[in-house]
Amino acid sequence: MRMIFINLPVGDVARSTAFYEAIGFERNAAFSNDAASAMRWSDAISVMLLDHGFYATFTDKPIADTHSVSAALLCLSFDDRAAVDAIHAAARGAGGRETRPIVDQQFMYGGAFEDPDGHTWETVHMEMGDCAPTGDAA
Repeated sequence: MRMIFINLPVGDVARSTAFYEAIGFERNAAFSNDAASAMRWSDAISVMLLDHGFYATFTDKPIADTHSVSAALLCLSFDDRAAVDAIHAAARGAGGRETRPIVDQQFMYGGAFEDPDGHTWETVHMEMGDCAPTGDAA
């Protein structure tokens, strides 16, 4: 199985862990400690929340202040509109900020929020109809 691990620098691992748990991620204790939390979204996708000191051991580049600059736009897809509504409500309730309100574009429904460190998460539910992919994606 192919997997993706998204590594995000965070100012406070405990605060960020609580935020991600509140929006539906599950913490994997086997790969977590005081400097990092492994947060599972699905069997194939995990977000690694790394404190700035630990994150810096993986790169020579400065860590972006994602409250001021956009470093990446990450997107989560959902099976229905209610799930999009629910994660936006959970994000706001857990200290996140809605950066783009949910918009209904008929076939596409979603918006965006940021976590307490300013990382932007887009949300989307798509009515794929005849556009649904077939087979395994590479």
